[in-house]
Amino acid sequence: MAHTHQDSALSRDSYILKPELWQRVRNTLAFAALVGWIALGAGFALNRDQFHFSYLVAFAFCISITLGALFYVQVQHLTGSAWSVTVRRLMETLMRTIPAGLILFIPIAFGIHTVYEWSHASAASDPILQQKAAFLNSTGFIVRGFIVLALWSIWAVRLYSLSRKQDASGSLEFTRSSEKWSAPGVLILFLSASLASFDWIMSLDPHWWSTMFGVYFLAGGAVAFMAVLIAVCLGLRSAGYLSDAINEEHYHDLGKWLFALTVFWAYVTFSQYMLIWYGNLPEEGIWYHRRMVGSWSGFMPLMIIGHFIIPFVTLMPRSSKRNLKMLGFFSGWMLVMHYLDLYWQVMPVLHKTGVAFHWIDLAALVALVSTFGLVFWSGLRERPLVPVGDPRLEQCLGFHNA
Repeated sequence: MAHTHQDSALSRDSYILKPELWQRVRNTLAFAALVGWIALGAGFALNRDQFHFSYLVAFAFCISITLGALFYVQVQHLTGSAWSVTVRRLMETLMRTIPAGLILFIPIAFGIHTVYEWSHASAASDPILQQKAAFLNSTGFIVRGFIVLALWSIWAVRLYSLSRKQDASGSLEFTRSSEKWSAPGVLILFLSASLASFDWIMSLDPHWWSTMFGVYFLAGGAVAFMAVLIAVCLGLRSAGYLSDAINEEHYHDLGKWLFALTVFWAYVTFSQYMLIWYGNLPEEGIWYHRRMVGSWSGFMPLMIIGHFIIPFVTLMPRSSKRNLKMLGFFSGWMLVMHYLDLYWQVMPVLHKTGVAFHWIDLAALVALVSTFGLVFWSGLRERPLVPVGDPRLEQCLGFHNA
């Protein structure tokens, strides 16, 4: 499709990465992945318990971001959004990394007996765990894990493929197909991601349960995804790409989403705590009790201040959402907060008396983030950074906030 406005805003050298830039970033990510995986291998040999817990936190961190991407791509299709067209290809490429999770899930499957209490022999004499044994068992855990990852992969690959095919033809048929896939996809994503969060994180404390935990997990992932999207957009902008296609108006809306999702995360997190506090049942309150022992008690105020109050107050003004330096800072800030939130959910099971950061935590994070980063970056090689065949591209390029 050829449009004068498109041609003036997007020249080929501004939305196709130059080979030398792509190779330089690829090499950096590959080096980080090599160092991370070597360090992680050493960690496995030296401290297997720490390895499995550190790996689980890093895996949950990465996969939650990709799920945020999958959700938002589907939402854009279902709402017929025009403002987000130029950032959607970056969303799709992030979403495209989900199949890597099928391989990266393997260490979690092998670490079941190290990490999860319900897999221990002592569970046979626990009346509560006996009642849950039909669900909480090694075979079911592994099968469910690969099934949900396969489902997400199918939807991610299909939606990405449809968008890429539209680049060449500009046919509306691909837009309609994407909408048809997105309608059931959102429902499947919510149900399956909630199930995965129950398995991977909530079952670390198998005597405890929360019907809101799935939403809590997804809300955190959505915040982190929006932070990653903003960071990637700004990174490309600093390298001379998409400065017109993703302008101040688009960043304003991305800032709105980061602000809104931060508020939603706070609402869900507080609601879960309030309901458990109000019910005052020992089998529910035990989860928070374990996370208020020793230095773990400092994490809750850290989350309140760092994950909510500071970004809420700072990002509320319109001017902040249009300040690219401010958005860049808070994209990094919220990623740190998301990692610490997941760390607080997982690590008290291993370190019961207080916070004990370990170098394996960093090794796992570097290894998995750089691996997902390599898969993401490979999707940008010699391919348009925006969906050039989308019929709403012209409208997106002329978008202005009220």
